[in-house]
Amino acid sequence: MHVSTKKWLLTKISSFVLIPLMIWFILNFVSIYENDYQTVFLFFSQQSSKILFSIFIIIAFFFSALTVSEIFEDYIKDQKIKNVANKVLNIFAIIMPLITITGIYNLS
Repeated sequence: MHVSTKKWLLTKISSFVLIPLMIWFILNFVSIYENDYQTVFLFFSQQSSKILFSIFIIIAFFFSALTVSEIFEDYIKDQKIKNVANKVLNIFAIIMPLITITGIYNLS
């Protein structure tokens, strides 16, 4: 399978998985948005919320890294700059979810 086909397929699969997670997150975000710190803390203290939010964050950053790398492919002509941009993007897409998930799991 060609690399572009794999990227296209992974983008479609991750977007399909992201839809129910996004709905779950939006519904829960609306319910805790105007509440106090204790309610938000309670929400993120539940194991199911931690797991679903972790999966949501990982897939969201994976999806965004895939789509932004496609933009790099289309608009950056210099191969060296494109490679550096993709590496920085991939590092960012790994580090940011790790920091977020570590913070969520260290709440309780």
